Amino acid sequence: MTQKNAIVLAAGKGTRMRSEKNKVMHTLIDRPILAYPIDALKEAGADRIVVVAGYQAQSLMDAFKDVEFAIQKEQLGTGHAVMQCTVLENEPGYTLVMNGDVPCLQASTLQALYEETQKNNHSLVLLSAVLEDGAHYGRVVRNDAGQVLEIVESKDCTQDQKQIREINAGVYCFNNRDLFESLSKLTTNNAQHEYYLTDLVKILSSQGKSVQAIQCNPDEMAGINTVTELYGVSQWMIQKINQKWMDQGVQIMDPKRTVIGKDVQIGHDVEIYPGTHLMGKTIIQDWCEIYPNTWIEDATVEDHCKLHSCIVKNCTVPQNTFKENEFIKEGL
Repeated sequence: MTQKNAIVLAAGKGTRMRSEKNKVMHTLIDRPILAYPIDALKEAGADRIVVVAGYQAQSLMDAFKDVEFAIQKEQLGTGHAVMQCTVLENEPGYTLVMNGDVPCLQASTLQALYEETQKNNHSLVLLSAVLEDGAHYGRVVRNDAGQVLEIVESKDCTQDQKQIREINAGVYCFNNRDLFESLSKLTTNNAQHEYYLTDLVKILSSQGKSVQAIQCNPDEMAGINTVTELYGVSQWMIQKINQKWMDQGVQIMDPKRTVIGKDVQIGHDVEIYPGTHLMGKTIIQDWCEIYPNTWIEDATVEDHCKLHSCIVKNCTVPQNTFKENEFIKEGL
């Protein structure tokens, strides 16, 4: 079986968040932002995941004990970040590289990247999206045969290149050997004096190696740089999760005022009223009614329960329970 590696870039502070906390450690629904790409990579079949940490690295290491870490002491660009992952240098297979602040990317999309790279023996497959306006994104430049030649940053585009609607989503799947052999060819000959991972596209294609791009839903590539963007992503995710449960018959009275974490499980004939938060590893069994302003976290609520304005944490609520305005922590 071909090995699947992954590198997650999470070394920056994220100054635009206006916070002393590392950006990827900010909470999105019920877990850090970084948890979402890590979970998606695991679901996509990644065998080894290396997170590149820098600012407040220990906080990341304490929160994610089931992945590996590489330390980027100086912030010298995305290419430089990947250079720190020497633990993968001699590994076989393919390596997916992505940022740690893109929580909307789906496991199926990442799996498609792995599969396309392996199936057609590409040196690199990158993720792209088609937008009406490419705005500040790098443009994907292809030749007449459809192969990707380079990524041109928006500020460097010619007038013709600015008309290109296919943009770089910032997620890459490399043949691992080609990746590490090519990193030494990166230079800092640019305005920022940094090593850019995107330069590998032109380096590999100029060597005659196969570089391709596959397109994703633009919603998936949403990154988080500000608190406002964090809010936008959370609203997208909340809507997506709530819609999934309503499609399965859960009666959510007001989806705009109901928050459900991605790991929550809900049975049949369940009614959920506004102001409810279902978080963590919560399980709501059948025929339950969760009335307004109830918070349930890492708990199991058994059949035929009715909870109103309760806080329920780390416990099991027995079937046929009715509680109102209570804090339930260790069972009943």
